[in-house]
Amino acid sequence: MVGGDQEVTRFRDLTGGEDYAVELRLVEADRGDPDTISRIYVPRANGEMVRLDSVVVLEEARSPSRVDRMDRQRQANVRAGVAPGYALGDRLQALREAAAELGMPATFTEFGWAFLLSIAFMYMVLAAQYESLLNPFIILLSLPLSLPFALLSIYLTGDTLNLYSALGMLVLFGVVAKNAILQIDHTLNLRRQGIERGTAILDANRDRLRPILMTTLALVGGMLPLALGTGPGAEERRTIAVVVIGGQTLSLFLTLVVVPVAYSLFDDLAVAVRAKRTLGRTVQPAEG
Repeated sequence: MVGGDQEVTRFRDLTGGEDYAVELRLVEADRGDPDTISRIYVPRANGEMVRLDSVVVLEEARSPSRVDRMDRQRQANVRAGVAPGYALGDRLQALREAAAELGMPATFTEFGWAFLLSIAFMYMVLAAQYESLLNPFIILLSLPLSLPFALLSIYLTGDTLNLYSALGMLVLFGVVAKNAILQIDHTLNLRRQGIERGTAILDANRDRLRPILMTTLALVGGMLPLALGTGPGAEERRTIAVVVIGGQTLSLFLTLVVVPVAYSLFDDLAVAVRAKRTLGRTVQPAEG
């Protein structure tokens, strides 16, 4: 009677092709009348119907009409529309200034943990795939190379480091690591075939250059509509595309050089460590 009965039927709007749930409750004048509410009948435990005023005492007071929660904490949602004569970008700037005056704590701490956990998860997956602790480390070296270029892209386009740019960096990490995986994986396959390391590195990077360029161009082409799009909320969505396009394009040529060089250097280090261990096991102390 007051809050509304559950769905009693459905109404289909033929003009828009939408279905709407039809609920039944008292009109507003009766919903706010204590005398009317007190005469509502409610069921007892044995099924008998009794008047509400025989079991409760009605008192008028102020309280929230609804309580929203997130993570078991109360939250307040602010909903508004853009008034005529104003642009969405102007109102967003006004909201940012109002939010800054509230002195709310920074929210990027969780994203820092998300970055660290994503890198740790990628390392564990790659270590299990290659059965090596060194090769995943070489692949993940490409991630720090992309971060400065992503920040440079944000700076050059006049964007800010916000929620959407952080999401774009997470996407960028996966794309950049994919290129390094193509290089290292093919190099390892060639070396298993007995090809010398230097030749394997050159052949692998030559063979994988085309698929790396193709996937990069496909990614940039797919992000261009997002970067050039207009309309409500386009400013936020554009930031994701800017981070991915700029970070991937600018770091592409650097990773093509750094990854094979790092593989060669770390492979030399691994060979030296294995040789030292082998020498330590073979050399026996002289008898007195």
